[in-house]
Amino acid sequence: MKLLSCANAAALLFTLSLSAAGGDWPQWRGPEGNGVAPGATPPVTWSETTNVRWKKPLPGAGTSTPIVWKGKIFVTTAIGTGKTVEGKPIETSAAAGTEPAPGGPGGRGRGEAPTEVQQFVLMCLDLATGEIEWQAVAKEELPHEGHHRDHGFASHSAVTDGEMVYAYFGSRGLHAFTMKGEPRWSKALGQMQTRAGFGEGSSPLLYQDKLIINWDHEGKDFVAAFDKKTGDELWRQERDEPTSWSTPVGLTHEGVAQVVISATNRVRSYELATGKVLWESGGMTTNVIPTPTVGHGMVFAISGFRGNALKAIRLGRTGDLTDTDAVAWSYDSKCPYVPSALLSGERLWFFSQNTGLLSCLDAKTGKVLIDAERVESLSGVYASPIAADGRLYLVGRNGEGVVIKDSNQYEVMARNALDEKFDASPVAVGSALLLRGHRFLYCLEDEEKKG
Repeated sequence: MKLLSCANAAALLFTLSLSAAGGDWPQWRGPEGNGVAPGATPPVTWSETTNVRWKKPLPGAGTSTPIVWKGKIFVTTAIGTGKTVEGKPIETSAAAGTEPAPGGPGGRGRGEAPTEVQQFVLMCLDLATGEIEWQAVAKEELPHEGHHRDHGFASHSAVTDGEMVYAYFGSRGLHAFTMKGEPRWSKALGQMQTRAGFGEGSSPLLYQDKLIINWDHEGKDFVAAFDKKTGDELWRQERDEPTSWSTPVGLTHEGVAQVVISATNRVRSYELATGKVLWESGGMTTNVIPTPTVGHGMVFAISGFRGNALKAIRLGRTGDLTDTDAVAWSYDSKCPYVPSALLSGERLWFFSQNTGLLSCLDAKTGKVLIDAERVESLSGVYASPIAADGRLYLVGRNGEGVVIKDSNQYEVMARNALDEKFDASPVAVGSALLLRGHRFLYCLEDEEKKG
């Protein structure tokens, strides 16, 4: 009993420390939507035997980034049930073409038709111990379409306001739960047919009192807003885009709340209250995945498949802003395919394609500060970079984690390695760094900071 009491006391101290030091990460790009963790002090070094608070296996499969609220971790996963159904090939529309997969040249897009029924699950874990507190099944069904070999059926991150937690599984619907895992409402939106059968992945946006869903696929597209309390659809706007995987971003400028979505044809801003298009600008490259970032009175939209596009678009204008002075500056080199950019202060950081080549630009002017510096040891990058405590945290698909200084010069502080493969983005809360791998979820923390 004494040992148990000590463990409980340590967990309590750890949870209390989070509340005092940047302890929430309510959406996949963090509390400010830009990849920055204010007040967090995660470790600089780690390994399988050093600075590991806990390491826990996760059931099922998923590449979604965890979110955290008041010492609770929420993460989505898809768990095979063992129930099989004879599969049939899923036809891909002519518009899908034969584009290479996100994994790189030669990658395979559409795989075999799914034959196993999946449970689409939202999980809650205790941040102090890693123990699973509850699992809620949002939906159980046979997926109508497969996915890319590096992808999965649970790539959408959850989102929370501290009162409810929302799990989105694309074609499997939008679902609201209490913080204790009790279902409140569900919304079916239809079935997506993604480009080349790559699979689904755009996460929901929770902004003010509305949930925003971006439904770009190879069919009829739309963006829609839902009441976060009831799930009632408040408005819907048709769109004309090929499949995109970019998550919307919310902002308020001069008293007007709006939602910005980056896509191949256009970058558009929608009025949050009505769905009316406020402004639009020439679009990105094919297969848009990165989420825009907002700061310094601008929206930074970026993508890098079959081309490179980065635009800094000034807020406060209306109408078609293409080729106008509303585009403060642009950049057309070495942009990311899968990972999103990081806006930390006046520095905009991003990878080239899915490689370990890292660039940094002055966000206000577009001046190049660091030009595609090779991050040694990173092999393949899907995870988006984050910033905490004056440092950047960069994670590769080969299990490597590199920490550099958040400055105008490239300076490595540490290179670390774990026995995992990371596609989800890092999360920093309090003194902890969370890394979600294909098999395990790690909570990393300096030994001297443990309660």
